Amino acid sequence: RVGRRFGVAKHCTLATLRLDGSPRISGIEVELADDGPWLGMMPGSRKTHDVHRDPRVALHCPTLDTPEDDPSSWPGDAKLAGRAIEVSGTGTGEGHRFRIDLAEVVLTRLGDPPDHLVIESWRPERGLERRERR
Repeated sequence: RVGRRFGVAKHCTLATLRLDGSPRISGIEVELADDGPWLGMMPGSRKTHDVHRDPRVALHCPTLDTPEDDPSSWPGDAKLAGRAIEVSGTGTGEGHRFRIDLAEVVLTRLGDPPDHLVIESWRPERGLERRERR
């Protein structure tokens, strides 16, 4: 279900940390594979510098607007967080390639009936958890 949320469009949002610790968000394309999410970054980009300095990242799926005539059909959204690990042999003039070592996966959607949110999260140390927010 998280993969479907990331697959609805090409551009996702990446959060990295600047030198001063403040957040930076950037558009990025994400490839979801069996061994986790993958990112490609251009050489010399600010986000590449951020990730080399501090590999903690967060990703948000492409956002779809809730249909005004049918808010209950909103498909929800997904977020991932973890550490970006550069694959050896990358970083050439063609760019950098990173695999994300996942620390958290979150899927948020409307419940049934659609009067509350359902938040499902996964962390390696806790497994899958589900909570509802009204």
